[in-house]
Amino acid sequence: MNPVSAKAGLGKVAGSSALESHGSVRPLAAEDLQRVAALFLMKFRHPRRQRDRAIARTADYMRELYLDGDESKALVQIDPQGRLGGFMGVLKARYELNGRALNAAIIGPFMTDSSIDHGWAGPQLLRALHQGEFDLYLTDSANRTSLAFARPMKYQLLPVHCLEWTCIFRPGAMAAAMLRRKWPGLPRLALDPCARAFDALSKKRFEPPVQPSSSQRIHREPIDPAQFAKWLPTLASDYALRPSWRDGELPRLLALAAEKQADGPLRFGGIYDETGKMLGCYAFYGQTGGIANLLQIQSSGSHWGATLDALIATARDLGCVGITGQTQSRFMSQLFGYKNVFFHYAGGTMVRSRIAEVTEAVRSGDIFIGGVMGDRWTRLSSDDFGRV
Repeated sequence: MNPVSAKAGLGKVAGSSALESHGSVRPLAAEDLQRVAALFLMKFRHPRRQRDRAIARTADYMRELYLDGDESKALVQIDPQGRLGGFMGVLKARYELNGRALNAAIIGPFMTDSSIDHGWAGPQLLRALHQGEFDLYLTDSANRTSLAFARPMKYQLLPVHCLEWTCIFRPGAMAAAMLRRKWPGLPRLALDPCARAFDALSKKRFEPPVQPSSSQRIHREPIDPAQFAKWLPTLASDYALRPSWRDGELPRLLALAAEKQADGPLRFGGIYDETGKMLGCYAFYGQTGGIANLLQIQSSGSHWGATLDALIATARDLGCVGITGQTQSRFMSQLFGYKNVFFHYAGGTMVRSRIAEVTEAVRSGDIFIGGVMGDRWTRLSSDDFGRV
């Protein structure tokens, strides 16, 4: 959820007739994709080359993400002159709470065209969304402007989930990887020798921790997407407010998530006890020499620490220079036990619902949110659509 125009405030007060006189809101249609893609790139990517290629590729991806399958829940605002005033990416999901089925809206990119919008597109989009079929609305990518708007719209903020944790394995190589991500044209010969020299000097400070004795009874294995899709709902079943995936939905979501390219291939792993029972699982993007990016981690009972150990060990063995991921309250205490772990704000995680039981579950932190139940897994969160 990334409102770009501060004018499009969630707390803006306007009557419905006044809003409607400044344009209308309708579901995203195929004929909107080129204009929406161009607006997205202007606000979030600023491509210097291959702009036409980037627009075409972004439009194709948005078609796959928002228009394949069911009726589109994404929204566009059209001004009185027929121009695109704004866009809100919305993905439909299903939750359950104590056996009650709930329709959820996962809010992704939220943007307005400041060159033609005079503060009406944002309120119109939000008003249309909140009058829809959904029982709860959530986002895990709200920017700071959205956080300021959250209170008047009665969104509940989950502070822990707003943070991102980073564990550094090789600081020099990680700094070089971050510089190359920002400036892809930087020559390796200018960075790699300095990175190797620094890592050699700091090797002892950043060496992997000794695994606890309990790890001898727990082993980790790579798993495939089908195994991950089978076990994730079971491991998440102890949340009161949790996803309710129908047959084929989670495998399709993981297939879409695997299309993301910025951080390397999507990899899956799990931990098992001596009897072969799965105790935890994880999915992350990673490649040798890159920064691994966690998509999802889930565990049962007291096995969060062992699952986190396995995730970090797997990323190290792959040759990653570090790993980063969204925090969760259920493994925050385990993260504190690691050396070389740092936290920073990455994107606001918020939930809105008029159902009292949902509000209470969110307040108590008893909600499965983020990862596959967010929008950071989409290519819109990171990929360069103009790269050849």
